[in-house]
Amino acid sequence: MVTPHIETLCASLAQVLGARQLSLCTAESCTGGLIAASCTQLSGSSAWFDRGFVTYSNAAKHQQLGVPSALIEAHGAVSEEVARAMALGALAHSSAHLSVAVTGVAGPTGGSPSKPVGTVWLAWAWRDTNQQTHCQSLLQHFKGTRSEVRFATTELALSELTQIAQKLY
Repeated sequence: MVTPHIETLCASLAQVLGARQLSLCTAESCTGGLIAASCTQLSGSSAWFDRGFVTYSNAAKHQQLGVPSALIEAHGAVSEEVARAMALGALAHSSAHLSVAVTGVAGPTGGSPSKPVGTVWLAWAWRDTNQQTHCQSLLQHFKGTRSEVRFATTELALSELTQIAQKLY
């Protein structure tokens, strides 16, 4: 179930993307498609939502998004390098103008001393008016249950998408 706050964030994002005739795609690991599901819960989202990649396994990240296996081996699936490669890969494998990627440890298992539960890397990629590709990333350490980590990740992803989209075109 999508929270009222996420519904509000999606409505704001829809308004900005619609006004600028931009489209979005997602590449999700730890959220398991929650960002895409939140967006597509909105009626009319087909006007601005292109597609979603749920790439939970390392093989899926490689096969669907083109994330090099060597990159995953070198840095781990939960890393800035992989999040950025996911965002750029989603953009390259879609017709969207803007993408978001998330990879993290939602818990309650799977954490390590260097990547404890709640560690999430997010990345956003977009094409500017000259078709130049840009990417930014952010590391977050969320507290809470598995659901709370996934919802907090979704909220942050949507909020930042809206801010980026407002600066485009």
